[in-house]
Amino acid sequence: MKELGEYLQDTRRSNGVSLEEAASDLKVDISYLENIESANIRAFKDVYYMKELIKEYAKYLGLDDVKIQDEFNDFLFEHTSKISLDDIMEAKKKKEEEEKLAKTKKIQSPYTKEYKRKIKKMPFVLAGIVFFVAIIISIIVIKTINKEPVISSELKGIEIYEYTY
Repeated sequence: MKELGEYLQDTRRSNGVSLEEAASDLKVDISYLENIESANIRAFKDVYYMKELIKEYAKYLGLDDVKIQDEFNDFLFEHTSKISLDDIMEAKKKKEEEEKLAKTKKIQSPYTKEYKRKIKKMPFVLAGIVFFVAIIISIIVIKTINKEPVISSELKGIEIYEYTY
């Protein structure tokens, strides 16, 4: 990148164009052109913006913009290919974990949220107890109704007369 920046700077100077004039004509801040010529790529947050700016700067200086873009692409490839395979795999694994976590944490609105119906057990337990008690009471009542009257030993010899009118 340093060679590319120096090449752009030398071309600009040989054309007799000042840095301020080039920045004004390209409608960019002068610091961008300074950073390109000094190969300070860290000053750019977006590599694609830097690439487009280098292309426009090369066209402005009358250079072959395709050739300049190829040189910049070679620099990017060399710069990014120095990332170790372990770092790439770690980043991939981290991204997969984040995606997995994002899938488990769904954002739900009150209109699309699925509510699980909770079954309350207490009414069923109380109903069962009431039913069981009712059965016991009905058995007791039925047994007392069907029971033969108890005749005591005192009343055994007494005859009951009915009077008719």
